[in-house]
Amino acid sequence: MVDVATLVEQARTGHPRAVARLISLVENAAPQLREAMAALAPHTGRAYTVGLTGSPGVGKSTSTSALVSAYRRLGKRVGVLAVDPSSPFSGGALLGDRVRMQDHATDPEVFIRSMATRGHLGGLSWSAPQALRVLDGAGCDVILVETVGVGQSEVEVAAQADTTVVLLAPGMGDGIQAAKAGILEIGDVFVVNKADRDGADATARELNHMLGLGGSRRPGDWRPPIVKTVAARGEGVDEVVEALEKHRAWLSATGELAVRRTRRAAQEIEAIALAALRSRIGDLHGDRHLLGLAERVAAGELAPYGAADHLVAGLTENTR
Repeated sequence: MVDVATLVEQARTGHPRAVARLISLVENAAPQLREAMAALAPHTGRAYTVGLTGSPGVGKSTSTSALVSAYRRLGKRVGVLAVDPSSPFSGGALLGDRVRMQDHATDPEVFIRSMATRGHLGGLSWSAPQALRVLDGAGCDVILVETVGVGQSEVEVAAQADTTVVLLAPGMGDGIQAAKAGILEIGDVFVVNKADRDGADATARELNHMLGLGGSRRPGDWRPPIVKTVAARGEGVDEVVEALEKHRAWLSATGELAVRRTRRAAQEIEAIALAALRSRIGDLHGDRHLLGLAERVAAGELAPYGAADHLVAGLTENTR
């Protein structure tokens, strides 16, 4: 049996094993999850969440590790949630980000957790929002969320972070490709990593040009800065932290921080509610009823909207 109250109390005092067990409750959708989230709720809303995304190979893990070092120099307690893709064949994941963050393995003020996507699209794990809530409730000042390498639709990290950092590197594709991937719209801070390579200045110029082609900005609107770094050597990382803190101040001053967090909470509530509805549909009707409706739809006897109405009507009648 899991003593949730004890786990939460231990997590609040920085006990890493308690934090790990709470995140495991989240990943496994354990029966104690509701109790754990209720106990953590009064202690959340304090952490600053930074999402890092970009194509595979741009140096997300190395940049994350460098940012951890920078924030630790400022005396911040840091949580890291690193998401790795699950294999579509074995279902497993390498979870190799911890290999690149060995410098922080013995620091009690740094908690690193790797999570697998388990087939969930969008660059994050389905359970990532609740895992972030655990790290927030555990007293982290800053939470860094590193996504899988994003493609042309996997930009979900923007919905889970207060500030989104988009990493690019010379030779990793032109500005048009970045625009196609949708990352120009979600980035609050852009980082051109591996700036010691040829083409870094051209990449920064091209990115600046692409950002200038975007929608017109009103006075006071945030203009995403472009920072060049060599994360493997720690160069430019302090400038990234400075840009992050400027964006955090802007979010607070304009009220955008509250707007983003409310939107994030609404999406989390909706996801939980939809999962609960799917579960109830299965409990009330079973696969046989759903299969029967599907057969009627396939045979042209019933429209899919009508079949969906049957399921919803059954739910409504059973909740009265």
